[in-house]
Amino acid sequence: MSKRRQFIREVGLGALSSLALASTVTKASPAAEGPDQGTGKKIRVGIIGAENSHSINFGTMFNVDKKFPGVEVVAIWGETAEFAKNSAEKGSIPKIVKKQEELLGLIDALIVDFRHAKYQAAAATPFVEAGIPTFVDKPFCYRVEEGRALLELAEKRKTPITSLSSVGYGPEVDDLAGQIPVLDQIISVVVTGPSDIKSKYGGIFFYGIHTVERLFKLFGDEVEAVRATRNGPRCTFEFKFVNGNLATYVPAAGWKVYCALKEKEGLIEIKPRMKMEENALHMYSAIVKMFQTGAEPRNHESILKPIAALEAMERSVYSEEWEHLLV
Repeated sequence: MSKRRQFIREVGLGALSSLALASTVTKASPAAEGPDQGTGKKIRVGIIGAENSHSINFGTMFNVDKKFPGVEVVAIWGETAEFAKNSAEKGSIPKIVKKQEELLGLIDALIVDFRHAKYQAAAATPFVEAGIPTFVDKPFCYRVEEGRALLELAEKRKTPITSLSSVGYGPEVDDLAGQIPVLDQIISVVVTGPSDIKSKYGGIFFYGIHTVERLFKLFGDEVEAVRATRNGPRCTFEFKFVNGNLATYVPAAGWKVYCALKEKEGLIEIKPRMKMEENALHMYSAIVKMFQTGAEPRNHESILKPIAALEAMERSVYSEEWEHLLV
């Protein structure tokens, strides 16, 4: 019996290794240009939200490393005094404000950076109303309705606004997307990425946004419905595309992409053909460009589609039925 268990264990490990080492699409590696450092125009940035490390990263990038000349984080508001103090000290941010509205008059651009998406839209609204270019860190919002209202306000006030994920934006994902059209007859897709349906920061919204943004960037956002399959705390998600494609999201560490093709055995892993250690800087470059020139890096409807998907995923966690995207 012990030998049989050992055999099963070895076979199982072998199968997992085969999946991890699935055939890959890795042709010639294209060269990647560095991110645009902007126009040099002076931009005073304010940050709302200090609970996570992003605010520190923004301060370090703009104020210490000066990756984008002319752009400086001048003030921050934190959920608690401790959060604000920590981010200000570690990110070299000179001023802490006690009320969000105190940023009005001090800044030329705003970054909204809460861990829970339910706070994002309300915090951004008065600044968008005032015409201040605004980057809302992902997820853009917690409900499509509030996100649409914010985007409509931005259009009315002609205020530049956007939201981006470094996993779904930049040369690395562009290279992945460029490999998809050469694949013959994709039957289905499997993507991985971290998430936790029980997260206190909005369940699947927290981190799930990254994988959804990546999936939509690679295969389009024309998704009809999603369905969750649960076994206790474990959960996977299926995406039903309008064009007939199917994709499965397996919550797991690492953002991987696999395709099943009609004439191929197993799964083909789609890998970036370049090392992009600073891929996120290309996202920040797009944000800076918007702050300095007003050019938005994506259309507004594309911001709402991932939110609609996350809402449907959230509903399906409880129903375990196909839930349609409501945009």
